[in-house]
Amino acid sequence: MRRIDLLLNVLDSTFDKESWYAPFKDAVEGLTAEQAIWKPSGEATKTIWENINHLIYYKESLAANLEGREWTHNLDGDQTFYLTDQSNDDKEWKKVVERSENAQRNLRQVLSTISDRELDQNSLEGKFMDNMLHDAYHTGQIIQLRKMQGTWPSNR
Repeated sequence: MRRIDLLLNVLDSTFDKESWYAPFKDAVEGLTAEQAIWKPSGEATKTIWENINHLIYYKESLAANLEGREWTHNLDGDQTFYLTDQSNDDKEWKKVVERSENAQRNLRQVLSTISDRELDQNSLEGKFMDNMLHDAYHTGQIIQLRKMQGTWPSNR
C-alpha cells in the first residue's frame, strides 16, 4: 500500500468510515444546536460545538499551508475553540457541521495530490498523522459528552 493511500485510509476512518472506533460524522450525527452547546455542570470542559471549531481550524490551516495559500487567521490553541459563535440556532449549527465536512473534503483532496517526495519534505507525513490523531482524540471527547447528556445511542 502506498503511503498516501495509508494516510487517506486513516483520514477517512477518523472522519466517516468506522473502524475500531466511531468516526467524527457518527459522533455529530443527529445533534441539535442545543445539544452541541451543552456543558456538564461544574465541569471545566469544552462543548461539542467548541471542539468542532477547534478541529475545523486546524484542518483549514493545514490545507491552506499545503496549498501555499496565506493563512491570516492565526489563533492560539485556546482561541480556536471559539472560531464560530455558539447559539441555539439549528441553522447556525448545521453551517458549522457543513464547514467541518468541507474542511475534511478539502484536506482529503490536498492529501490525494501529494507525492511521496513531498511527504518527506517539511515533515508533512507527521503533520497529517498529528492532525488525524487530534481528530480521533476530540471525537472521543464529543462521544463522551454525548454519553453524559444521554444522546449517544445505546446500541453503539
